[in-house]
Amino acid sequence: MVSNRHGMAFDRDGPKLATGLLAASLAALAAYNAIRAKRAIAGRACGRVMEIDGLRLHFIEAGTGMPLLLLHGNGSMAEDFKSSGIFDEAAKTYRVLAFDRPGFGRSSRPRGRRWSARDQADLIHAAACGLGIEKYLVLGHSWGAWIALELARRHSPSVAGIVLVSGYYYPPPRLDLALAALPALPVIGTAFRHTLLPPLVRLAWHWAMEKIFKPAVVAGEFAALAKDVASRPSQLRAVSLETASMLAASLLGKANYRDIAVPTGIMAGSGDRLFDAQRDARRLHAEVGGSLLEVVPGAGHMVHQSAPQAVVGMVHTIAGRHALFQAGRRQRPKSRADEFKVDPASREPPAISDAACTE
Repeated sequence: MVSNRHGMAFDRDGPKLATGLLAASLAALAAYNAIRAKRAIAGRACGRVMEIDGLRLHFIEAGTGMPLLLLHGNGSMAEDFKSSGIFDEAAKTYRVLAFDRPGFGRSSRPRGRRWSARDQADLIHAAACGLGIEKYLVLGHSWGAWIALELARRHSPSVAGIVLVSGYYYPPPRLDLALAALPALPVIGTAFRHTLLPPLVRLAWHWAMEKIFKPAVVAGEFAALAKDVASRPSQLRAVSLETASMLAASLLGKANYRDIAVPTGIMAGSGDRLFDAQRDARRLHAEVGGSLLEVVPGAGHMVHQSAPQAVVGMVHTIAGRHALFQAGRRQRPKSRADEFKVDPASREPPAISDAACTE
């Protein structure tokens, strides 16, 4: 009789106990992920920080000459270009600024705004204006190439030229985009990002690196550098939100770049299997008048990591085209980009700090 009572009590309280243990385990996992995320970001070199409209924008800078803005892809960070060698090589000729885009690295991503490619183009342009930069080149990789195109479209008077590497210019609807965007969902997505997703990302890291580098060899320095930073809950939120933007663009299917009127270099890896990069690159080349196209043999999606000299070479070529254009002093008709131009005198200068490197 006593045994039966104990059994009935266990049957009654068992689900509550299991739920409590699960909740405690998830809370412990979330705490562990938070500690690991803090250590990952603390281990990074500190550059400079700007405060623009409530957003903390972190960047690293070196060199003198024509400004060159570097914009990384989805899931990456400014040091992507440092580890590839592009940052240091380009700094021999240009004033190089590599940004942590909103939500990545040390940069924040305030809620209440989509931070679309257009939003980020305006942000980067405002940052350039705040630094006293009137004319600049832009190198964008993957998602960063999308922003480079918007900079050329919305702020063409300030853009000397753009180099687009492995861009996703005409995204078709894909199931994997929908799945990757799920962590952006409120409540469930938030809980997933803070508990189970970070360790899953770390477990799948080697496979993910092989996928984006193939057929080239994985760059060990980048893979080691990015692993813990990329698996932080805050960065996973940014990744899922940007994937959701790609999904939305694929469903709209209205991409058109015939209005791009700055010197443009387009690069793609011959073996990029993340999507059909060659097809997209050739289509964009046909749309953008006077653009240059280079398909890099043996490279995958991470062209800038596998063939950094080729990428820097394209930057030099586009810079040279801008110089020829300036020498000719051809007068371009006024474009609709003028209405988006940020007048540095019309806004409060961004606050710039060399010490406020916190997550």
